[in-house]
Amino acid sequence: MSNLASVSKNAALALADGTVFLGKSIGAQSLAIGEICFNTSMTGYQEIMSDPSYAGQIITFTFPHVGNVGTNNFDLESKKPVASGVILNSKITSPSSWRSTMYLDAWLKNNNIVGITGLDTRRLTRHLRRYSAQNGAIKCMANIEQKNLQILIDKAKSWPTLDGMDLAKQVTCKESYVWREAEWNFNKQGGSYSSISTGKYKVVAIDFGAKSNMLRLLASHNCNITVVPATASIENILQHNPDGIFLSNGPGDPAATIKYTEPTIKALIDYGKPIFGICLGHQLLSLALGAKTKKMPFGHRGANHPVKDLETGKVEITSQNHGFEVMRDSLPNGVTATHISLFDGSLEGLKVVGKPIFSVQYHPEASPGPQDSAYLFNRFIGLMDSDN
Repeated sequence: MSNLASVSKNAALALADGTVFLGKSIGAQSLAIGEICFNTSMTGYQEIMSDPSYAGQIITFTFPHVGNVGTNNFDLESKKPVASGVILNSKITSPSSWRSTMYLDAWLKNNNIVGITGLDTRRLTRHLRRYSAQNGAIKCMANIEQKNLQILIDKAKSWPTLDGMDLAKQVTCKESYVWREAEWNFNKQGGSYSSISTGKYKVVAIDFGAKSNMLRLLASHNCNITVVPATASIENILQHNPDGIFLSNGPGDPAATIKYTEPTIKALIDYGKPIFGICLGHQLLSLALGAKTKKMPFGHRGANHPVKDLETGKVEITSQNHGFEVMRDSLPNGVTATHISLFDGSLEGLKVVGKPIFSVQYHPEASPGPQDSAYLFNRFIGLMDSDN
């Protein structure tokens, strides 16, 4: 446990294993409990914190300077961020971007995100890499005393782990809706998101925690998009007569979410229309096909992850956010690995032989991150073209 004698700070991060970090409180002045993870991205902190896949998690940014471009109403991946908390190394810097409309600390308060800054994020990241991801708790404290820290440690210990936790129901939409927003159009005033009134392809997107930019890219590829809840039945989906199905990203343990989504996904596989899965959608598709998933020691989160395309030999730099993986050696006959991680060799993509079905573990919409994998949206469009 940290030495308290020479530290004058007003917040603490306690891990379930008893490790304590002290720092300064930022954001909402309340308690945050969740799984501690780390993200290695150097930019895009607002997109990261508004990604619904971070439900139940407290994000550690390994890049020390966060907040320097402020926040705005455009760089959001969901209407209401669901990340439990945020951990930073350095004091939040003053915004220096002309696009900024709000200081990061104020944005955190507005979205009820608890944070702590001024601690050694390098030490914390090394700790997670060595001992694996674990529960943690952040709290602003008037008196940082040993007994109060022990209470915080106990809260972290008692929180249920993400292993076995279904979070898709918490972040999915409640009712179906039509999505029309497309990619950003730049102009002298900065620009705005474009929109489509009608498109060539009818796509049903199943929302397990979909990032907005994934839907924007589909719209920009001439798709009419109907978004349906994670609990949608096959009848709910097929009434829209889709040309293709999109299985979105999302949070939690896929083995928990598949318990109610498996009948629908299996029926969609049999339906024969093109299916494109991303992240949690990739994992759920894999489980429905007969593969298995497992929790990773500390997951993949960042915008700098190298992935190899096994069919072309090319390497893509990708944006990722997942704590579970599909076990490559569990893929059934007729399902082929298409991409692997060059960090640890884990499965990053698959396809079904003889069917217009494929999925990837990473985030090809790249918000934030590189755009190396944008070709996957064209692949989805190509499959719908071939099917018509």
